[in-house]
Amino acid sequence: MNWPKDHLTRFEVARLVGARALQIALGAPILIKSELTSSIDLAKEEFKNKVIPITIKRKLPSGEKIIVDVKKGIDNWMKVHEGEI
Repeated sequence: MNWPKDHLTRFEVARLVGARALQIALGAPILIKSELTSSIDLAKEEFKNKVIPITIKRKLPSGEKIIVDVKKGIDNWMKVHEGEI
């Protein structure tokens, strides 16, 4: 069974938030207005607001590469997991 293109795995969610937190910690511009100071908390807020500027490319066992619609993936993740992150 193939994982749907517009759904994120828990590993992709962790990678998105972790990679974005690292970018913020290294001085990348923050894409939301927030009083938070922790890079991980800021990355989580960006995730919830669907503004993480990262692309996910999946390599399937067949060798095919697909690009995931991250905004739609986050939206689906938030619906299924009721906003938890």
